[in-house]
Amino acid sequence: MGLRNRAKMHIDLNSMEKYVGNHLKFFISLTIGLIIFVGVIALAVFFMAVRGEEQTMVPDVRGMELTGALLELQVKELYPRIQLRHSQSAADRGMILEQSPEGGTIVKAGRRIRLVVSQGVVINNVENYVGRRVDEVRMDLQTLFASAAVPLLSLKEPFLYQYSPEVPGTILQQRPEPGTSISGPTVLELVVSRGLENELTRVPSLTGLSINAALAILGDAGVRFTFSQRSPGRGEQPETVLSQTPAAETLVAANTELSLVVSSPAKLQAGEVFALFSYTLPANPYPLPVSLEAILPTGTRQTIITVNHPGGKFTVPYRLPIGSTLILSMLGRELYREEVSLPVWGLDQR
Repeated sequence: MGLRNRAKMHIDLNSMEKYVGNHLKFFISLTIGLIIFVGVIALAVFFMAVRGEEQTMVPDVRGMELTGALLELQVKELYPRIQLRHSQSAADRGMILEQSPEGGTIVKAGRRIRLVVSQGVVINNVENYVGRRVDEVRMDLQTLFASAAVPLLSLKEPFLYQYSPEVPGTILQQRPEPGTSISGPTVLELVVSRGLENELTRVPSLTGLSINAALAILGDAGVRFTFSQRSPGRGEQPETVLSQTPAAETLVAANTELSLVVSSPAKLQAGEVFALFSYTLPANPYPLPVSLEAILPTGTRQTIITVNHPGGKFTVPYRLPIGSTLILSMLGRELYREEVSLPVWGLDQR
């Protein structure tokens, strides 16, 4: 009985060992299989990443409406980056003006394509410019259409001028009329005031004033002027207005030229120049803003005179360090510049 039980127990142990061994082999095989499977998946993902997205051709959507262009990009699995810009025609509103990359370029799917979409024209109707200064309107239009190859609204020059009680340079009439719709590049014709035909002005009193004080008054006087210079005589102050013609407080025609004689400095500092700047301005039908500025060697910018000038010979005395730069501008636009080098008396630059 005891031998039988022991034999039976021995058989059960052998069976258990076989059972455990079989399951252990299965578990090991399963583990190895999972490792291999994960490795294969990892390799597949790696090679897919190395291969990258599919390539596609960028469609040419210029001239299309935005909605149509977006559908074209969607088909190619491309995404838009939209920018808005004004154009020269009201009919362009909502149309694609530019794209980048251009149509036909091969790119990866998912690439962003820059689309420039028209907002239409900057202005839809002609404004009312009557009563405004023509130089202000000119500057406004230049600023408004600075980036346009063909400005939507431009001025026809030369203007038509007529005498009137309005301040010279005031717009009296315009064509097209205010409120006219703008559908493309339009030319604006203006009638501009010359001022009164026989307008008189009073000559300011400048004799005895310093040159800087005289320049400040001339800037507001609205008269033409020329300067000449000589050394101060006995009892005369340096850098002063010695005489003027016509005499002070005289009533003269608005275009009368005021001749001024000034005295030179008694002594200049080392590296300084005292001279007359001279330039012949283009003739204007009425006085336009003119300024003479200087950029010193230190980089400092200073205004010598700002005046409304009808054109013709323009002379102004100055005292500046050598190496300074004189800049002459009209209507805010530079006409001429020169470097201060040697004292040249009354040299006509142009």
